[in-house]
Order: sequence, then structure tokens, then C-alpha cells
Amino acid sequence: MFDNRVDAARRLAKVLAAFAGKNPLVLAIPRGAVPMGRELADLLGGELDVVLVRKLGAPGAAEFAAGAIDETGWSYVADYAHEVGADEAYLAREKSKQTELLRKRRAMYTPARRPIDPAGRVVIVVDDGLATGATMIAALHSVRARKPASLLCAVPVAARDSLAKVAPYADKMICLEAPADFQAVSQFYRDFHQVEDDEVIAILQRPARTKVPNA
Repeated sequence: MFDNRVDAARRLAKVLAAFAGKNPLVLAIPRGAVPMGRELADLLGGELDVVLVRKLGAPGAAEFAAGAIDETGWSYVADYAHEVGADEAYLAREKSKQTELLRKRRAMYTPARRPIDPAGRVVIVVDDGLATGATMIAALHSVRARKPASLLCAVPVAARDSLAKVAPYADKMICLEAPADFQAVSQFYRDFHQVEDDEVIAILQRPARTKVPNA
């Protein structure tokens, strides 16, 4: 059980200590992982940015991912998508809807600059947990296309079968807990409040800490 996302990020930072001082690029998946990404980047002495992806929600269950899409329009469709009612016509509509939302989020989150280039860098993609793994797969695929030197996936908790699905997309997987009784990411946090857009914007505009605090 994690106290909150910052607590989870601090525990991840201990496992990722070998990258401290090597200026890793921490890419957080909005919105929930952005507070984690800020803490992790500060503790490792790296940079923070976001990697924008969106889940393709299943019909009648928007929070359950039938797949995911990135900013370029590349999409991952889960092997069970049709079983949950996501046929080709539905997926086309959902992709269009989520692509528009990604466009709006990019304009909102980083209006005055381009995304930080991951080429040739150690990149750590972080999320607050893996349920289906769909959004992480889309995020890792998106970053891989921009040629990082090394690509890591870092999550505090994950469903075991999702770890297996995600692993081929990363050079290294960091997961603190993979419990057999996984049902939802939220069950492993005491505080799992919804992160809103204004919090994301404020975090992205906040300067990095120059001195690492005692964790």
C-alpha cells in the first residue's frame, strides 16, 4: 500500500538510484502520473515532460481500456477489444474522439514549447499503475519511435498479465508490486485523488528542485 503518488515515486526513485545525476528524461502519462514524474525527476536530477496517450474506452465502460492511442495516431488495440463490443466502427469513433482530446491537452499543457526530445537519452516512462497496460504500451511505442538510448517503464504496481504484455516495449521494467489480487490501481493507494488539468499545468511549470530533500 502506498500513501499517495509522491510516496510511490520516492520508492521508485530508490530502485532507479543508478540513474541519479545522469540527467534522465522522466516522461509521465497524464494526468495521474504527473505528480509522480515531478518527484521522480527531482530525486534523480532529471528533466520532466509528459507523453500524451489516451485509452480507447470500451463501449459502456469508458474507464476500461480496449486499447490506446498516441499523438501521432498510432493505436494499440487489445486482443479482447471485440469481445467487449469494440468493433471497427466503434474504435474509429473512439480514436477520433481521443485524438482531439490529445490535441487539446498538448495545447494546454505545453503551449509555449515543443516536447523535450528523447533521442539519445535515458528515458523513464512512469505511470501510477498498470491495469490493462494499454496506455503504457502506446506511450512506450511513441517514445521508442523517437530513438532514446534506453527506454524504461516504471510503475509502483501492476497486474501480472499486464506486465508481460508491456515488457516487450521497454528495455527494462521496474515494478514494485505485482499482487495476485490486483483489481484496480486505486486499491493500492491510501490517497488516490483525481489529478486535474490545473495541477498538471502547475507541476509542468514548476522549476526543478536544486536540492534533493530527505525522503
